[in-house]
Amino acid sequence: MTSARDLEGRELEALGRAGVDFSGRRVLDVGCGDGRLVWPVADVARSVLGVDTDDEAIVTAKEDLPRRLRDKVEFRVASVVELDAPKSSFDLVFFTWSL
Repeated sequence: MTSARDLEGRELEALGRAGVDFSGRRVLDVGCGDGRLVWPVADVARSVLGVDTDDEAIVTAKEDLPRRLRDKVEFRVASVVELDAPKSSFDLVFFTWSL
């Protein structure tokens, strides 16, 4: 599986211009795929849960998870509709490239 990582940070820059601030937040990334946006978000977020229904993408995300982020990032094969987590578990929910 190939990844379309945001190497120049343009997607996160656009989110910042829109007023999205991940700093210190508990983030849910819906449709996280292989984790391409999780890494830069997790660098500033309190924690990140990435969910996706594609089990192969989640396997890749887990394999590629940088050691420095292992305390604050979790990946699950799950649909956001069926996610077993209270809404109060997250400060911010986002999804990109998921439709």
